[in-house]
Amino acid sequence: MPADLRIVLERPELVVVDKPEGLLSVPGKGEANQDCVVSRVRAMFPRAVGPLVVHRLDMDTSGLLVVGLTVEAQRALSGEFEARRVEKAYVALVEGDDVPDEGLIDVPIRMDPANRPYQVIDWVDGRPAQTRFRVLSREVDRTRVRFEPITGRTHQLRVHAAAARVLTRVVGQWVPGGLGAPILGDVLYGKGVRTGNRLMLHASSLRFRSPSGEWIECASGENFA
Repeated sequence: MPADLRIVLERPELVVVDKPEGLLSVPGKGEANQDCVVSRVRAMFPRAVGPLVVHRLDMDTSGLLVVGLTVEAQRALSGEFEARRVEKAYVALVEGDDVPDEGLIDVPIRMDPANRPYQVIDWVDGRPAQTRFRVLSREVDRTRVRFEPITGRTHQLRVHAAAARVLTRVVGQWVPGGLGAPILGDVLYGKGVRTGNRLMLHASSLRFRSPSGEWIECASGENFA
């Protein structure tokens, strides 16, 4: 693991970094889990103050992450994410080659308290979760998909990709589900086997409004084989 991060964009009040797969966004529990995006940004920008954290990516997901360098910037950027004014897109490789061309997945999810951090579909107590998707290319036994999450639930894209195409909402009622195609390398919701030693999910683009009101767009190409 490199000692620093690739900086995609640097401003006095914020940075956008390209997080490698396998690195935490924020510190975890225990001495062995303190290496993360936040700790590396603090080391690279010692004048940074405040909580820094604006949003997170799963440890197994690579790609673009915004970090605030001032208290005011962190607060303003966090507000943009919470208000869903940030445009995010991901690229993933999913199992199979029969995924629908495009669509909207609207399936509520929640944490399974007996099996953290696993998420489950729950039509009664689950939190709303919506994801737009579009096929980019069909390859041998796999499909390259662009995901645009409307909400930002934990493991949302992974659950929505793996969920069956048609789900039972209540007895006798069937509703549209997910892709029915888990993301390759997903050990939680897929086949439990790593593909190329990683989860094939990458945060590829971000468009957001900076604390000064300027719209910023960043892109990062995925390097899936």
